[in-house]
Amino acid sequence: MLNALTRSRVRKRSGDRCEYCHLPQNDSPLAALHVEHIIRRMHGGTDGLDNLAMACVDCNLHKGPNLTGIDPETNAVTDLFHPRRHKWDEHFEWSGIYLVGKTAIGRTTVRVLNMSSEDQLTLRSS
Repeated sequence: MLNALTRSRVRKRSGDRCEYCHLPQNDSPLAALHVEHIIRRMHGGTDGLDNLAMACVDCNLHKGPNLTGIDPETNAVTDLFHPRRHKWDEHFEWSGIYLVGKTAIGRTTVRVLNMSSEDQLTLRSS
């Protein structure tokens, strides 16, 4: 169980937004953002700050324990975006309300985390 200080540090570092889709907490009125393990404990992840990220409910539930996915462009097994190791702007860009993957990691993450779901698009268009 993570303590309140750790949760607070992760929330502050993220700017109070999902580190995957960038949904701000204020745009998610029905559910608080989660502190999630980037690499789940079942895969050897720790409770250290370098393995924790803020995630909206949609991104967190879709990511689950996944570390990889299939790039929709190349069909290659590809790592998912890692908020501590990768730079968001290198892998993602906005096309209106759609989040688009610019790289294999970005495309795969958008696909696995279902970042352009109807729910996500509705939140972004409000």
